[in-house]
Amino acid sequence: MIISPGKTVTITYTLTLDNGETVDSNVGDEPLTYVQGEELLLFGLEQKLAGKKTGDSFRVSIAPEDGYGELSEDAVLDIPLEQLPEQGRKKDAIVTAVGPQGQELQGVVISISKTSATLDFNHPLAGKTLYFELTVLDVN
Repeated sequence: MIISPGKTVTITYTLTLDNGETVDSNVGDEPLTYVQGEELLLFGLEQKLAGKKTGDSFRVSIAPEDGYGELSEDAVLDIPLEQLPEQGRKKDAIVTAVGPQGQELQGVVISISKTSATLDFNHPLAGKTLYFELTVLDVN
């Protein structure tokens, strides 16, 4: 069976970055099952899986624009300290905020001054090329 829209696919993967750092892996754990075409995976990853079949093992790279996007300067904001919770007033703290459409966003405090903090709301993997080692375990 070949991976195509509507097929249920089970895979194992290891995700690494340019520097060789492993960011995520499910090898040796529970495999990932998804339905091709339902946009549950990164766009670029679903594209690279299309046409593969059970038993295929391969490596792919996903450019930032097909992964978590490019870094956006608009996602880096200065926030007055009084608007941050006490635990969010230090470098590298993770702060949760509500986005314009009501979605939950997480930002990292990248700097602090006497009156404000600079937060980066970019995804931690934005701007990075992603390298996946994949094995297709099943296609139904």
